[in-house]
Amino acid sequence: MKFSTIATLAIAAIPAVNAEVFLKEQFNDEAWKDRWTISSEWKSESELGEWTQTAGKYYADENDKGIQTSTDARFYGISAKLDKPFNSSEGKDIVIQYSVKHEQDIDCGGAYIKLLPGGDSFDAKKFGGDTPYGIMFGPDICGATKRTHVILHSERKNENLLINKDIPCEKDKFSHLYTLVVRPNNTFEVFVDNKSVRKGKLEDEFSFLEPKEIKDPAQSKPKDWVDEKKIPDPSDVKPEGYDDIPAEIPDPEAVKPDDWDDEDDGEWEPPMIDNPEYKGPWTPKMIDNPDYKGPWVHPMIPNPDYAHDEKMYAVCPNGCTHVGFELWQVKSGTIFDDIFVGDSLEEAQKFAEETFFKKKDGEKAMYDEQNKMDANEEDALPDDDDEIGDMDGFEDEF
Repeated sequence: MKFSTIATLAIAAIPAVNAEVFLKEQFNDEAWKDRWTISSEWKSESELGEWTQTAGKYYADENDKGIQTSTDARFYGISAKLDKPFNSSEGKDIVIQYSVKHEQDIDCGGAYIKLLPGGDSFDAKKFGGDTPYGIMFGPDICGATKRTHVILHSERKNENLLINKDIPCEKDKFSHLYTLVVRPNNTFEVFVDNKSVRKGKLEDEFSFLEPKEIKDPAQSKPKDWVDEKKIPDPSDVKPEGYDDIPAEIPDPEAVKPDDWDDEDDGEWEPPMIDNPEYKGPWTPKMIDNPDYKGPWVHPMIPNPDYAHDEKMYAVCPNGCTHVGFELWQVKSGTIFDDIFVGDSLEEAQKFAEETFFKKKDGEKAMYDEQNKMDANEEDALPDDDDEIGDMDGFEDEF
């Protein structure tokens, strides 16, 4: 099995007793269109791209399909209702997992998934960028920016909080599995292809809490505080005649041209060159400041607004009922598949074993074989020189 040691230990530490699965989606049947709703009222029809069901250009099984963005420079919105709501107040993990394949050698576009509240009032046809969400997770690539988004909703702050330090994402043309776990002990972990790439405490990696200390507003740097490390040497005196030295002088090696006519050309003057004796504007030497006290450090005090939040993990305090993708892609071609939403990392890994890891190697093998065939076809094509030679021979017949 292709699981990392870290992931295996993480799975073993989490019992699957009473595990709940809120959604599994493989897009292998035509009924996926009944389970998922296009965001047809989010943007105008001309701005929205079409989702297509496909196994892609290279695959392990042509019947193992996903949904793919199909038109360049378009918005894409689609969502599905969970089999049952997830509520953070129940004190369970939330696990979101899905696969992403950028067949198009993506240059700019999102590929993230969102966990959404809303219940019966959720308007799937209008779902888009402004729709409230509990979690936004997954790869986002545009130019030099290539990261795996992890954005969690803070109920206390009523804000969506981006992880403080970027997590890299995969950039090749193959399927990759992205997994996020948020736990009720206020920790999280991100896996890519079942390898742990980031984990930690929510309070350390996100701005859920106000800082424990702040600068004392009653304190300020004393007016007589000396923070200049160097000062001009008072004993250093500018040499006499220093300012009389010109920056440029006539070139002593220049010679008046033989054909120069003072009457027609004017009085000849040699070209100017940099004066090697010129040292620039004079400045005194710098010496250590005997009164230097070092940089002033603002005294810190406990922050009266700081309060620990035991519910940082609660991204869905009133329940999340849907998942969806709302994306912009300059170059289309991304395939999404193997979506899992549940409260058990072990169940997510079992699902990955049944889906993602079954196709991973076969997909790569077909891609390599296609490239090999393409290379052989190119080698079989005649060279331009050969074609020109044939044309020359043809012309000789006339």
